[in-house]
Amino acid sequence: MTFDKTYEEYLCYFNEYLDKFCNELNCTPSVLNDSLVYSLKLGGKRIRPVLMLAVADIIGTGAKKVRDFALALELIHTYSLIHDDLPDMDNDDFRRGKPSNHKVFGAGNAILAGDGLLNTAYSALFNECFKGNEYVSAAKYICDCAGVYGMIAGQSADLLHENDDVADENTLEFIYENKTGKLITAATVVPSILNGGKYYSELKALGKKLGYLFQLTDDILDVEGNFEKLGKSLGKDEQENKLTGVRVYGLENCKLRVDVTGDDCIKIIDGIDGDTSFLYGFVNFVKTRLG
Repeated sequence: MTFDKTYEEYLCYFNEYLDKFCNELNCTPSVLNDSLVYSLKLGGKRIRPVLMLAVADIIGTGAKKVRDFALALELIHTYSLIHDDLPDMDNDDFRRGKPSNHKVFGAGNAILAGDGLLNTAYSALFNECFKGNEYVSAAKYICDCAGVYGMIAGQSADLLHENDDVADENTLEFIYENKTGKLITAATVVPSILNGGKYYSELKALGKKLGYLFQLTDDILDVEGNFEKLGKSLGKDEQENKLTGVRVYGLENCKLRVDVTGDDCIKIIDGIDGDTSFLYGFVNFVKTRLG
């Protein structure tokens, strides 16, 4: 089966589960319900849940066992996008080709929608904790990746270092690892935690490298991408003088780093037994976002 076909199967599997979740939401007032569902159903590749489901199958954990963790991860990611688009953050009017949450429901409701998704994600993780110690460990791992030692720390550093006089590589790597890399690492590591730590070190290293690769390509696309394909405003990094790979390394060197980082991912995957063809395809999938 081709990578595209396998990806589509995981995507459909997850989207059906997400649709079920959205259909069962019954928040009051209705604007809260509508704002949550609006952002969850904007579409997207669902990279994190798809990766988690695939890794679970590859190492023998099973997609069903990680399904609710994948849902929680997508709720957390969606909340971060809602808040990221707000006027006091990245101030973006579009997300996935449609108006951002705050443009439809107002900034106040968008903040509450993000808060609601985060809290609902934690509730889903708490429910998993009743199943055993490994579920507690997996839930804690996601929480840590999303919190002040993970994604939030990266986002804070991203804001703090706008307009720095010196484009510092160490700071950039901190932002990459935390703002983007931690949630992607959660996708690769949780299936291992739920399976006795199988390939834990390899999958943690792979998640970190994939996060770096994803953010690096994202920085390049902000320069060379197009709105129709990406569905969000472009050129904002340079306008806001953000600390990006392009600013630190230059555009052409960023492209070279994409190849090197992709090769690093392949070397890690080589150390994992089983049918890892999807993971090889996934690396290429992230790299060819530039195509």
